[in-house]
Amino acid sequence: MHHLQKNKITLWVTMFAIAMGLLECAVVIYLRELYYKDGFQFPLRTMPAFLGKVEVWREAATILMLIATGILAGNSKLNRFAYFVYSFAIWDLFYYIFLYIFIGWPQSLSTWDILFLIPAPWIGPVWAPCLLCIIMITGSIYIIHQPDESPVKINAIHWTLMIGGACVCILSFMWDYLLLQSSTLNIWNMFSSELLFTGLQTYIPETFNSGLFFSGFMLMCLSIILSIYKTKYA
Repeated sequence: MHHLQKNKITLWVTMFAIAMGLLECAVVIYLRELYYKDGFQFPLRTMPAFLGKVEVWREAATILMLIATGILAGNSKLNRFAYFVYSFAIWDLFYYIFLYIFIGWPQSLSTWDILFLIPAPWIGPVWAPCLLCIIMITGSIYIIHQPDESPVKINAIHWTLMIGGACVCILSFMWDYLLLQSSTLNIWNMFSSELLFTGLQTYIPETFNSGLFFSGFMLMCLSIILSIYKTKYA
């Protein structure tokens, strides 16, 4: 694919992801007006089960839209994956940027947030997903703009490191919730009839499992470094 064409596609993917970030921001602002009129804070307030299910489906639809963006933008399996990762990271970063513009939140990068609901609630400080977004953008841009005659080489070991690292990072976000619910094994899901966040009514996060997070983060960094090295020198 010609370099100028790649730039054009990347620009449109970027604009689409930024627009999705604005839409995500708008939905969250509406929910906060309903449930957190005095400002968002922990512990989380319960929400009707049906609304929780709508939120899960909305999140699933968002991921599907980002996957579709990658499939339409890329010209190979790896490029499609890279465009998906890139659009995901841009969407997430601009979600926080727009929240800060409109309502002055988060107050700092150490502010706690409820990040995602699939397969269980993700909770962590804002700096953690932002840091992941930076590495996602860096790695995906390198793949996208690598010349077609010398594509990035990612072997099974690199993929294992990347996927394993991502799973460890995700686990770090769900860690507290899983520990809280481990005694009852009552993890909220799409078929639950109870209110969403029932198990978090008294939970106020104090410490983030940063050791687990950075273990996963370093695995992801290692995967990118090894892939770049193999592409350039192998």
